Amino acid sequence: MEDKNIDKNFIGLIISLSASAWQHLGKLENPVTGKVEKSMENAKMSIDMLEMLKDKTKGNLTNEEEKLVDNTLADLKLNYVEEIRHGDAPSTSN
Repeated sequence: MEDKNIDKNFIGLIISLSASAWQHLGKLENPVTGKVEKSMENAKMSIDMLEMLKDKTKGNLTNEEEKLVDNTLADLKLNYVEEIRHGDAPSTSN
């Protein structure tokens, strides 16, 4: 059953941040250049922003929104770890 109170702007934000993470993980092409541009540091930043958003919205999300955030984060984290295992560690410089 679909929750009628789902905030489309919130869903759009989650999708935007996850698309950025997927792009930086090298799983999606840059829509402007058409090239795969991997940046593990930027991928981690996008994942961290999603994690922060999850923490800040705890208790304020519908079940569907919470599932979307949880599933998105789980998928991104698994792929991030897989990329790190293949030797693509993020830069430690700030």
